[in-house]
Amino acid sequence: MTENITSGGGDSRADAGVSALQGRTGAGAPAETRGKTTIADGVVAKIAGMAAREVPGIYGLGAGMARAFGAVRERVPGAGGGVTRGVKVEVGERQTAVDLDVVVEYGVSIVEVAGGARTNVISAVERMTGLEVVEVNIAVDDVHLPDEEEGAEPAEGRVR
Repeated sequence: MTENITSGGGDSRADAGVSALQGRTGAGAPAETRGKTTIADGVVAKIAGMAAREVPGIYGLGAGMARAFGAVRERVPGAGGGVTRGVKVEVGERQTAVDLDVVVEYGVSIVEVAGGARTNVISAVERMTGLEVVEVNIAVDDVHLPDEEEGAEPAEGRVR
């Protein structure tokens, strides 16, 4: 039994960025298909971001300035994590597209890392949302060198 994916209801601003999985209604329909499920763009972005970060060879996500601001934001209590940093998604009625800005580790094959990221993101998003992923575009913005440490903390605190 498959569900039909429909938009959340027209051009309403409240429905922007939300996909809906529409089930059959009525007493004759199986319980798991009664009603609809909506999936926000942010949910797809989080899934894609987590899946991309799981790929060996990816150091981080986000372009240079986004990573710098994200590092500052992560130090502020209650500011939230940067799971969606470097991830942009478009969610349609039945399909979604993902754009990733990645930083790879020095020495890895960028082609293999990109292929692994595409495979992992497509698998995770399709499995968790039921949406068809039509494309995963990857922009490699930087290579992390072994001797580079962004915002490295000193081994010992300044105050005792």
